Amino acid sequence: MTQPLANKLEGGVHRTRVRVRFGDTDPYGIVYFVSYFRYCHRAIEEYLRALGWAPEETFRNLKEGFGLPIVEAWCRFRRPARYGDLLRVETRIRELRPKAVIFEFAFHPETGDELLAEGTANLVAVDRDFRARDLPARLQEAFGNQ
Repeated sequence: MTQPLANKLEGGVHRTRVRVRFGDTDPYGIVYFVSYFRYCHRAIEEYLRALGWAPEETFRNLKEGFGLPIVEAWCRFRRPARYGDLLRVETRIRELRPKAVIFEFAFHPETGDELLAEGTANLVAVDRDFRARDLPARLQEAFGNQ
């Protein structure tokens, strides 16, 4: 279950609420590392929605001939999150490049500020042949205003 805390950006940050499901955990009930990457992807989707863009048309835009695959992802796990926990994922743009955007994530308990995990995801703009290309101007502009 994922839902935005507010469907807007505040100071360039989007906050998404994630409930830890049983299938997201290891045999000990602690969030399995791969689950954090799924949460990051969901948070990017909500960030895009807050900008007024449909993720399904932004990650792969057949009409305009571009895609935004994630080519690198990183996460550091500081404290365990467990089955049933409600997490707050804070998403912001860490760096904007001509051909890429790097998102940064911070995971907290819904009602606290303790840092549970942090990470990044690097999305590179590609053309129809999967070669790197410049980010579309409208994305550069919108991301640059955050």
